Amino acid sequence: MGYLIVLSVGLMAGVLSGVIGTGSSMLLMPVLVIIYGPQQAVPIMAIAAIMGNLGKVLSWWREIDWKACIAYGATAAPGAMLGVRTLLALPPHAVELALGLFFLAMVPARRWLARRAMRLSLFQLALIGAPVGFLTGIVVSTGPITVPIFMNYGLVKGAFLATEAAGSLAVYAAKVAAFRQFGALPAGIVMQGLITGASIMTGTFCARRIVARMSANTFRLVVDALMVSSGLSLLWAAAR
Repeated sequence: MGYLIVLSVGLMAGVLSGVIGTGSSMLLMPVLVIIYGPQQAVPIMAIAAIMGNLGKVLSWWREIDWKACIAYGATAAPGAMLGVRTLLALPPHAVELALGLFFLAMVPARRWLARRAMRLSLFQLALIGAPVGFLTGIVVSTGPITVPIFMNYGLVKGAFLATEAAGSLAVYAAKVAAFRQFGALPAGIVMQGLITGASIMTGTFCARRIVARMSANTFRLVVDALMVSSGLSLLWAAAR
């Protein structure tokens, strides 16, 4: 039953992520935390995120801005590895609490970033990559932050989805490598991550046809609703 729930939610999460560029972890993390526990859920989601982002990269391959991808990934990947080391030193309930508070805090943070419609350079992408990568190593995903970052660089629709996904691939690959190095990636977690990732990847391919149909306002509302519901679910798990 647990696998069926994860596969069903993963498919929905993949469609959502394929449309708005983020959301898979916000939808899946509360489910994974409840079923597997917080310290297993994070590496499972990291493996699944690699497959989900790979699906977006394959769907929009020709539109990737490689300069932006390399500038962001060069600093975000090492930051993610440091974040993983910090995560593994935290007790499980602290992880649940941190995840819940982070998702709730992302609502005002995303709106603050969106109001400042400044155009970012490649150098600024590299500067931002390190702290965002570190946060990604601890809290699973920082999609609500990277969405306005890559959009403020000037990317939209397919180019945005593909470039953000390609940059995230480097970050999550570094994150998974760090989990393996610190002995937190046994075969069971790898298998669970691959199963979860397969459902997300399927959903991202299904989403290609509806990318152009969602308005900017709908996008913002969906992301905010997901962050609030996921944050409250994780805080509830921490309080149990």
